[in-house]
Amino acid sequence: MRWLFLDRIDEVSIGERILGVKAVGLAEDYFADHFPRFPVVPGVIVTEALAQLSGKLIELTVYEQRGFWPFPILSMVDKAKFRRFVKPGSVIQMQSTFIALRDESAQMRVQAVVDGLKTTTAELTFVFDPKGIPPDAAGGDIEVIERDFLRQIWPGYGDFLSASRKTLPEAGNG
Repeated sequence: MRWLFLDRIDEVSIGERILGVKAVGLAEDYFADHFPRFPVVPGVIVTEALAQLSGKLIELTVYEQRGFWPFPILSMVDKAKFRRFVKPGSVIQMQSTFIALRDESAQMRVQAVVDGLKTTTAELTFVFDPKGIPPDAAGGDIEVIERDFLRQIWPGYGDFLSASRKTLPEAGNG
């Protein structure tokens, strides 16, 4: 099962920042246990949504700057602060900005906001193979899966491909 906690990307500035949204459904599975009669989004879910958003910026930036598609994996969460409850029906506005991009890692500063109020802040560290994703890694073409997801959630993805100096094969064509 694949857990996707990113509904839309609103803005991308390659090498700088990304803005996105997670709309919290009223019937999310975790509300039954977290907590009965007082449902709130677990902090780890908000952190994962922020990590997914950050991963997209890392993928796009590394592709644009280095010509290969990485698969960033969250390896550290630092300075995490959970300031407010995120309730069912909330729309989480998320932002991720680069702190540093190295050969095989990236550090990101993230924040989540609901109704104009900061709910979560953290610094996230990701690692990735500096050579990109090997073909058929993990039993499937991760790059195609990632690009398909970007196509679904970011209206500007087509413009990014058009403006890019490189070309990506269409999904399903390897």
